Amino acid sequence: MASFFTATLKSFRNGEEEPPKGPPKDGKVATLPNGMAREEFEEYQQQLLEEKMERDKAFVRRKAERATVRMHLRDKYHLAQDERDDAQLHIAGGAVELPQELAAMVHSEEEEEEEEDGGAGAFAFLTKLREVDLPALRDRALGSVDEVKEKCTLM
Repeated sequence: MASFFTATLKSFRNGEEEPPKGPPKDGKVATLPNGMAREEFEEYQQQLLEEKMERDKAFVRRKAERATVRMHLRDKYHLAQDERDDAQLHIAGGAVELPQELAAMVHSEEEEEEEEDGGAGAFAFLTKLREVDLPALRDRALGSVDEVKEKCTLM
């Protein structure tokens, strides 16, 4: 059966035999389909692998930074910590520093919370209270009460 097919193929090619497939016997380097030599192709593959590793490192670092932000925010609002954030930090190699923009966001929110708590806000209020002119404020209040008395017949 195989001889039948090979004879038929030879008849289609006008009796020419197909050259053997395999590496060239004259010692020349085989070129790849895109026109690169094998050494160039291997170098290109190595470069692609290095770039992929750099992208992966950057991705892991960004994930760890986000996990750090989540951990800071959970500490700030007294929420339970998540094990996945700890795992992402461990994968990234331990302690990860926050980028300046993210650190500024976390710290600005902490300052806003402190102002709302009244700790520093009460002190600021007391310092502003010293600057108020109390006699002028009293005279103004009494004048407003007199105006209301004149307008209101029930008082």
